[in-house]
Amino acid sequence: MSELINNREHTPQELTERQRILKEIIKELHAGKSVEEVKARFAEAVGGVSVSEISAMEHALMTEEGIPVSEVQRLCSVHTSIFKGSIEDIHRPSGPEEQPGHPVHTFKLENREIERLVNFKLALHAEQFQKEDSPKVIYKLLEDLSLLMDLDKHYSRKENLVFPYLERYGIFGPTKVMWGVDDGIRNSIKEAKNLLTQYNGDRELIGKALAHIISEVNEMIFKEENILLPMALGKLTEDEWLKIARESAEIGFCLTAPEREWIPERAAEPVEAVEQKEGASGTPQGFVRFETGILSVQQLELLMNHLPVDLTFIDENDVVRYFSHGKERIFARTKAVIGRTVQNCHPPQSVHVVEKLLEDFKAGRKDVEDFWIPIKDKFVYIRYFAIRDAEGRYLGTLEFTQNVAPIRALEGQKRILSE
Repeated sequence: MSELINNREHTPQELTERQRILKEIIKELHAGKSVEEVKARFAEAVGGVSVSEISAMEHALMTEEGIPVSEVQRLCSVHTSIFKGSIEDIHRPSGPEEQPGHPVHTFKLENREIERLVNFKLALHAEQFQKEDSPKVIYKLLEDLSLLMDLDKHYSRKENLVFPYLERYGIFGPTKVMWGVDDGIRNSIKEAKNLLTQYNGDRELIGKALAHIISEVNEMIFKEENILLPMALGKLTEDEWLKIARESAEIGFCLTAPEREWIPERAAEPVEAVEQKEGASGTPQGFVRFETGILSVQQLELLMNHLPVDLTFIDENDVVRYFSHGKERIFARTKAVIGRTVQNCHPPQSVHVVEKLLEDFKAGRKDVEDFWIPIKDKFVYIRYFAIRDAEGRYLGTLEFTQNVAPIRALEGQKRILSE
């Protein structure tokens, strides 16, 4: 790992001093110094920096200095402009991640497609729009932005597959920051589409919105390939990458897809063997006795997966313990979320809502909370139930999600079987 190689060149005291200077530089930015002023000091005092140092710095800013996640997110782009050209991990030796089908190879493959879409098509059409805001050019821009919405799959795989493993290694800060920036990009694309759909002649406003998207998407590609992915490669084991590769299709791919399934050069265990081993510890294979009947484990699992709703259960410690796995889940879930705290499964911007809900359930102030939101052709009804035992003790929360659009559309009555 290159960060270990880097560390050999510095004593522990030097590394601590470098970390202290990094924190000071970011705090100076926070206090209002210009990027150029700080960049000069960075080059003089720190020089090359490894991705592990960036990770530790962002974590320290939040946990030790008390700087809110939102503020670190605001400074994130500035961090990147300072670190560009200084990250020692850019030139990594060849490895499994360069093989087709490896999750890192797929992330980079998608990034090349995203670059083509953003830096050529979208940038070209944005330039044309400034000269001619005709319906034809507006249509091209809307088409580009619709394609760019596919970024959601790329970002969702990071958030739901890679981040959970990094959290197991104690890395929380960079993942929270990046998730917040991902959400900012998602929102910017939606806002630009709305502006174009309801175009009122303000070319400058749309020009700024498109320039912001192009800049942010490119910055994110840089952060992924020079900070996030090298950091993950330095931490995750080959088996963990294999699990990520196998679960990736569950969420989907952005603008392209892996050429083939990744099979490590070592003799990989068959999928079935790995799954059996993972499920072997403590997993009952017999029957479950309820107050009102007995079901086999297989019957129980099939029953849960055939319900026309999505179910997710978190325990009294806010840890995700179970989710149903029906054919058409509304919100993506992967096995990587099992054992993860629910707070880390939500974007930083919405965590306070989750925590308030759980606080009310645990305090007994509420037993149920409902939300409903339109998503494309769906109308999603989301219900949360506090699960309590006979004595009223809180044991966890059940999330119940259903597309009720077909139910809302019902009219009249139906009393005969369908053909």
